[in-house]
Amino acid sequence: MTSVTERLTESVLLEILENAFQWFVVVDKEANILYINEEYCKFLETTREEAIGMPVEEVIENSRMHEVVQTGEVHIASPHFIKGTYMLANRVPLEVDGEIVGAFGSVMFRDLNDWHNLSSHVRTTMEKIKVGHATENAIFQLQDILGSSDSIRSVKETIKMIAPSDLPVLIQGESGTGKEMFAQSIHYLSNRSDKPFVKVNCAAIPVDFLELELFGSVGSTEQSQRKGRFHQAEGGTLFLDDLGDMPLPLQVELLRVLQEGTIEPIGSQKAIKVNVRIIAAVNQPLKTLMESGKFREDLYYRIHAITLQIPPLRQRMDDFEEITSNFFQGTIAKVGKRNLSIAAETMQYLKEYSWPGNVRELYNVIQAAVYLTNGDVVLPSALPQEVRLKSLYYTSNTQTLQQAVEQLEKNIISETLQAFPSRREAAKVLGLSKSTFYEKLKKYNF
Repeated sequence: MTSVTERLTESVLLEILENAFQWFVVVDKEANILYINEEYCKFLETTREEAIGMPVEEVIENSRMHEVVQTGEVHIASPHFIKGTYMLANRVPLEVDGEIVGAFGSVMFRDLNDWHNLSSHVRTTMEKIKVGHATENAIFQLQDILGSSDSIRSVKETIKMIAPSDLPVLIQGESGTGKEMFAQSIHYLSNRSDKPFVKVNCAAIPVDFLELELFGSVGSTEQSQRKGRFHQAEGGTLFLDDLGDMPLPLQVELLRVLQEGTIEPIGSQKAIKVNVRIIAAVNQPLKTLMESGKFREDLYYRIHAITLQIPPLRQRMDDFEEITSNFFQGTIAKVGKRNLSIAAETMQYLKEYSWPGNVRELYNVIQAAVYLTNGDVVLPSALPQEVRLKSLYYTSNTQTLQQAVEQLEKNIISETLQAFPSRREAAKVLGLSKSTFYEKLKKYNF
């Protein structure tokens, strides 16, 4: 009896493909089109004969198939702007024996309105995740900012002075320092406190989708219209997190908002007045981005006049015990382990760690330690291994600076290898490439 597989001839498989996806395309490892279905060709106003063999970016507007072939990265539900509208596309690399030989792309929704017309429950849930209103998160006010160190007191005093104004504010600080908390504190001390606080993470939203999210779109029908974040924040505050990741063309639009108080939704031919205060946050100096050509000079000078510099946790250790105690008490109350305490040795480890992830990392470590503790005392064993690593700093008047640095480096590598016997894992903890790490092992005779 002929097997099912044998009966699936090439023509049958192609028929399945033609009907399984509304639009799809297959490219080779050079990103040239191997196959494209008829429906896609009709939309692109071309023929299959003309398209096959052509570089995909010359046939499909704004295609990123060549990127998938080059990087092997999978794109799922990626916004794709074609012929004046956004669509959602999947792009998947094709591999044979571990080698990328091409890529397959398909369109999930031919118009974002199709996506927004899903069931109301799914649509509402996705919008909440995507929009990120403060109402879905914790609401922070000035009194919620812990610490009494000079640096934090100075920031709090500045917030009190600038909150009543409508001036834009730039919040600068490392990742995990709580920049959104400071932004909310400004909003809830201002005259806009009864209006929305809307957050946009410029790094989390795909570049092709960010303009639509910020400014919205207009259309001939109610379904084709979309309110952007500026509309959602009307009368209130728009918090632009990771502003340094905003594309240069959108920086021009943001500058116009700051200077003229107007926006132009996609598809609109006229400017619309908006009443929104801008608070932006960055985790690296905007001046550095400006000097490297990644941030507009005119926008930099427009937005940096009031800058809040949030100190990293390692520079405000006077606040460490207060912050740790607050996180700890809140977690044990939530978990129901009210008799739990932190051992003195555990606290010492916490104090000696450098906290590259700042307050956010401390919060996560405290939470995990509480959950991992079975007894009444949080012991060092409940902490992550990297927190338990202690680096010994050696100084000697008889050593040159180079000798002292090499001695310190050797000691750190030795301690890391004791905690992480796997050399690959040790290299990862130290933030070194495999080759660099092995060079240092050879240098110090490990």
